[in-house]
Amino acid sequence: MNINEKFVITISRELGSGGHTIGQKLAERLNVRFCDKELIHALSERFQLTPSGIERLKAEKKQWLTDFMRLVFPAPAAARFIGDEQFRVYDPEVTTDDIFLAETEILRELADEESCVIAGRSGFFVLRNHPNKTDIFITASREKRIARVMAKQEISRELAEEVIAKVDKGRENYIQRYAGTSRYDARNYNLSINVDGLTEDEAVDIILAYIKG
Repeated sequence: MNINEKFVITISRELGSGGHTIGQKLAERLNVRFCDKELIHALSERFQLTPSGIERLKAEKKQWLTDFMRLVFPAPAAARFIGDEQFRVYDPEVTTDDIFLAETEILRELADEESCVIAGRSGFFVLRNHPNKTDIFITASREKRIARVMAKQEISRELAEEVIAKVDKGRENYIQRYAGTSRYDARNYNLSINVDGLTEDEAVDIILAYIKG
């Protein structure tokens, strides 16, 4: 991957591995935009971006996504969306498949607009044809994951185990449904990191050393 040209780094991770924070720190070190599920959902909800809605916007305005991103998120730090409920519109006709298609379109537009780090959202699959991309998977031991979830969510070990099991199953089902593969298949990634014994910054150092080659 050439970081001197427009690039994309996708971060897939296990809950409790610290992968989301690693992605944020990596984006900060590279001075590029960080895109996660909150950003994608926010754009979808605030602007009612169903697949058909996106097509209408693209027909009307070439730089539709750039303008919206500048309005909602100042580059390069775009991690979260603090929304006003008056902008959130629920459409009962929109299906899970509609949402996936809309988010896919948003991710591709983001990747075409500028260099970025994308966490989750099947980025490794959705952007599989991007010419300058690196896919990273962040994993950790079960004990480390449980301890992190307990600490961050302030919950019991039993509940943390339930949360991890539920999220693992949901993410795997999502990937299998839309990407036709397992998120645990190492062939989907350029680099997999077990962060046991590593700080988040050390994990970022490893990724930077890899992509700078």
